[in-house]
Amino acid sequence: MAGLGTVGGGVIRLLDANRALIERRAGRPIEIVAVSARDRSKDRGVDIARFRWVDDMTALAEGGDVDVVVELIGGSDGPALALARKTLGAGKAFVTANKAMIAHHGLALAELAETAGVALKYEAAVAGGIPVIKGLREGAAANEITRVYGILNGTCNYILTTMETDRRDFGDVLAEAQALGYAESDPSFDIDGVDAAHKLSILASLSFGSALDFKGVVATGIRHVTAADIFEAQALGFRVRLVGMAEADGDGLFQRVHPCLVPLSHPLAHVTGSLNAVVAEGNYVGRLFFQGAGAGDGPTASAVVADLIDVARGEVGPAFAMPVGSLAHPPRADSGDRIGRSFIRLTVEDRAGVLAEIAMAMRDAGVSIESFIQRGVTEDGGALIALVTHACPERCVADALERMTRSASLTGTPMLMHILDL
Repeated sequence: MAGLGTVGGGVIRLLDANRALIERRAGRPIEIVAVSARDRSKDRGVDIARFRWVDDMTALAEGGDVDVVVELIGGSDGPALALARKTLGAGKAFVTANKAMIAHHGLALAELAETAGVALKYEAAVAGGIPVIKGLREGAAANEITRVYGILNGTCNYILTTMETDRRDFGDVLAEAQALGYAESDPSFDIDGVDAAHKLSILASLSFGSALDFKGVVATGIRHVTAADIFEAQALGFRVRLVGMAEADGDGLFQRVHPCLVPLSHPLAHVTGSLNAVVAEGNYVGRLFFQGAGAGDGPTASAVVADLIDVARGEVGPAFAMPVGSLAHPPRADSGDRIGRSFIRLTVEDRAGVLAEIAMAMRDAGVSIESFIQRGVTEDGGALIALVTHACPERCVADALERMTRSASLTGTPMLMHILDL
């Protein structure tokens, strides 16, 4: 096992606590024989003296007593990727929690695994302890899945739901999340949607039988969501969530991570705190809803050990539900053709005629307004306006926003959030 951080310690504790049960389910014992990490002397709260220490983690793949290597160090390239390549090249199974590496290099690694006839497993890479990879790859294997979406980042969900319940601003809640350990000191990967985009690209490949296309994911994070946005969403009967959405149809593959307004009637509106949730829609099974802890030592370790049990049982199958050579390469769908409602927040000068300018821009772009709210003024004397559009092509909404940004009456950057009408 490479990496002895939070998850690595959780794997050791889980294997110790449930050893007999795991052996019965796997059909044979699962033992850690060697470990590698940056600092050998660090106190990790678990006994690692019983394991062979390896300074060069890539040497783990060379051990004669090693059947499978577990990678828990992270990073899309560097040591993690070198370890993956060496392990699979040596004809040994590989288990990882590294969504960035799978999103960027998953196809090449899957080809190596297929050539060697060994398993490449990554249940812990998406949604922590939720068995969504196994659910899509195996449980829903007979279905044509046309849409997969969900809340894929616990940090963002914690921030948004805390802003909602406590009526606090983004910066304040982010600082608290960092203090509590929910957010990294540099939270960019989380709050800018990159982490969710990694996971979405993996889910899309599994769901649609398409090649991984992380670069095709359009990601917008939550750093510009304000308490006022959340308040207006609540007043309209919605909650704000960062949603990753992927769809496959005749127009191609659509993948986007974006803050959305989720109706209170939808189960995603009730996923709170640091929880994750994934929804998949199959043509025979209907809507599948997976919810649970998306991170943490226990849930993520549970997913890692579940993969180890599969390997111990001798389960070797394509990493992406079908051989790499069978994966489709659909074009990227044009989001401008998507029909739906949108929420737009504007900060404008508080003077006569501004509302008429907004209405004219919407009209000229072919966008009809469903509801329009103006509440008070901002600290600098501007007016906050929130509006919801009727369903229309997204390119029309983009055109309306572009027209509005030409106006000198706009005093702040507009905020656009799509409405999840599913």
